[in-house]
Order: sequence, then C-alpha cells, then structure tokens
Amino acid sequence: MFGRLKNYIIVTGYGKGRTHLNAFDAALHDAGISKYNLLKVSSILPPGAVEKKTIDLPSGALLPIAYGSIESSEEDTYITAGVAVAIPQSPEDHGVIMEYSGYLSEKEAGQLLYQMAQDAMEMRNIPVKEIKVRTISRKVQGIMSVFAGVALF
Repeated sequence: MFGRLKNYIIVTGYGKGRTHLNAFDAALHDAGISKYNLLKVSSILPPGAVEKKTIDLPSGALLPIAYGSIESSEEDTYITAGVAVAIPQSPEDHGVIMEYSGYLSEKEAGQLLYQMAQDAMEMRNIPVKEIKVRTISRKVQGIMSVFAGVALF
C-alpha cells in the first residue's frame, strides 16, 4: 500500500480544547498535520529517508507517523512530548525514531530521547551519523495537549 517511504518530517504542536480530544486535535493543527488520517507506526526510519520541511500529500491522505502525545487538565503542571531521530552513517541502513510523553522538563526529555535513540542504534550495531531531538512542553491551563511526531511519506 505505501511501498518504501522516502521522506520524513519532524513536527511538534500544542493545543487547548473543551475536551481532551479537542485539545489533541488542536495540537495536531498546530503541528500542521490535522488534515491527514494518522497511522501510528513503530519506530523505524526507512533507509535513505530525506528530511523535508513540508508534507506533499492531499487532505485526507493516510500519514504514517511515530509520535508521543499527552493531554492533561491538571492545572499548573507541565506536560512534555518529544521525538528523536537517529540517522545512520550509511544510507543503506535504517535509523530509529524514539518518542516520549509525560511530565519531564524539556531538557530532561531531550536527554532521555537522545539516549534512547543512541541505545536503539547501538543494539542494532548501526553506526550513527546524527541524532535529531525535538521537544515541546507547556504549562497546563484548562485542558491542553502537546504532540511531537515523525511523519513518514
């Protein structure tokens, strides 16, 4: 159905809503992916995948994505989501994507994600060229959501 996915994009967003689902939807909108049907996938970056700045798919398209998200209505707590992408040295090898969602600070989540990606590549005996990390954190006021993902297309 999808064949080999050749591109990826790292996205983050946050949102507020009357319900947890509305807050999640607002976070998807903020991340720029609310017009797609998301398919949650496990955490493999296809060999030779190229990072893009935009997604060139029509509205309603299926979009494979590895992501972390969290919704909360616990006033004055911080919620954080993040992703890490480990790029292999060889374009023939696959990379990995690691996701996080929870209550760590952005800095702590970033450090954890980096280590998770490094460990996953080490376990696979794949040399790492680069690890990219993106996180987002917000103080909860009302009902809020944060989202971080790596979409494949």
